[in-house]
Amino acid sequence: MEFLCYHRDRSGSMPLRSRLVEEHWSYMDGFSLIARGPTFLDGLVTGSVHIVDVPDAAAARAFAFEEPIYQAGGYRDVLVRRWRNVLGRTMWDFAGGREGGGRLVLGFGSGEATDLVPARPEELIAYGPLLSDDGAAWLGTAALVRSADLTSAVLTLDRYDAVEVHEWEFGGRR
Repeated sequence: MEFLCYHRDRSGSMPLRSRLVEEHWSYMDGFSLIARGPTFLDGLVTGSVHIVDVPDAAAARAFAFEEPIYQAGGYRDVLVRRWRNVLGRTMWDFAGGREGGGRLVLGFGSGEATDLVPARPEELIAYGPLLSDDGAAWLGTAALVRSADLTSAVLTLDRYDAVEVHEWEFGGRR
């Protein structure tokens, strides 16, 4: 099962993150990741997104809450949602390459699912619905896109209760 985990930084946590980067990467090396990388605002790191394939919801929570920076108090909160890989690929398979970064787009909603078939998939790094743990309820959509101008092309904005857009770049070891 695939899950999106978005760790949001605690204010002032950058020295801690820097100190634990090797532990963080080593921890991530133990998992099957679809995508990963830091988020930013005005050049400052604000969080870290990981899309992971694990056996179940309990394993996803363990992945999120046993992460070294979380354990050290570096994150203020963590979003863990089941996710489905609509594109069927990892970020490393994205034809556009790793250079240039992109955006993490999170659309939160409920009720009837929307945006299940992505627009412009060739410009998407990762894409899929956010779901309840059992996969039965649609809770939104998450995408990694190459550029900010894709947000309205990716999501039907009036179908979401809230939409967040974060600067993002490819993460992990090169």
